[in-house]
Amino acid sequence: MSAAELGSVPMEMIASAPAQMGLREIGDWAARMERIGFDVIHISETIHDPFTIAAMALTHTTRLTVRTSMALAFPRSPMITAYAAWDLAKYSEGRFQLGIASQVRGNIVGRFSSPWSEPVARLRDYIESLRAIFHSFQTSETLNHAGPFYRFDRLQPYFNPGRIDHPIPQIWTGGVNKKMCVLAGELSDGFVCHPTNSHPLILTSRTLPSIAEGAWGALRGTRAPAVVANPQPMMAATRDALDALREPRRSELAFLYSTPAYRRQLEYFGFGEVGEALSNMARRSEWSDLPKHLTDEVMNRVVPQGTYEEMPAVLTEWYSGLCTGLSLPVPADDDHDDHLTELVERCKAVPTSREPVPF
Repeated sequence: MSAAELGSVPMEMIASAPAQMGLREIGDWAARMERIGFDVIHISETIHDPFTIAAMALTHTTRLTVRTSMALAFPRSPMITAYAAWDLAKYSEGRFQLGIASQVRGNIVGRFSSPWSEPVARLRDYIESLRAIFHSFQTSETLNHAGPFYRFDRLQPYFNPGRIDHPIPQIWTGGVNKKMCVLAGELSDGFVCHPTNSHPLILTSRTLPSIAEGAWGALRGTRAPAVVANPQPMMAATRDALDALREPRRSELAFLYSTPAYRRQLEYFGFGEVGEALSNMARRSEWSDLPKHLTDEVMNRVVPQGTYEEMPAVLTEWYSGLCTGLSLPVPADDDHDDHLTELVERCKAVPTSREPVPF
């Protein structure tokens, strides 16, 4: 990889809003992230509507980009999603980006009572639908999209919100399996890695080659998507504080790896039996016992760890030249925001790559 491809732009630094954060809390938190120096905040869809939370975050900031990561596609019509994204892009003068994902079948069918079939093909049609709708919004040209899952051929002037004088919302995706990564390479403006495919060895051996395969197949060239790694590092101001994070993180990871689709990282590093045990326990609803199976050996292998002072060097060693953005956790209290500000600024110097790894 040439010097021109490495370090050409600063590493984009992203803070992910805590899933439980609601309308009363998100504004102050977003303003705090802007003061610390983050470039982007991610809004997930778990227990709140992500577009409502994103609107409040945009209201309380002036510089930050706000990106859903990820809004669930299949429970919503692409038209409903397009209206929400268009409103937020217009309101924020271009600071909103739309991240969408498929989720897993159990949630889509059981939690949202929505249809599930061929998730990669359906998400492809969803993205193409959004781009057709955005085009009609911006140009007032006739809406005409006919895909295998979605069909749009009616948008009267009364229902068209009209052009915006700011960038049309970027469309980001995320995922774990190869086909979702290939799809991102073909169609997405950016791709957010799941914590289970953010390890540099998995990035270089699986995720990035699959994105590159899609980008080259679609003849995108230099328009290949940006890539955000989401390693969820353990970091704190002191060693004692770092040790205190270990058990809560162990519980989080044990629950995460109990999902069969997400345990491939464990299999890659030779811990397949751990993932299988976690999945079996989850099927029996033995939630409280999950952390017992995630040993320190596993955690030390899959999670970057260090103090705020050490973390920029750790992340440089892990991600130099592999991605264009890094997502970091942020503590709830602001006691060490001065250290975080320095950390974020130093991490922006981690060399980036704007090109996919050749496959």
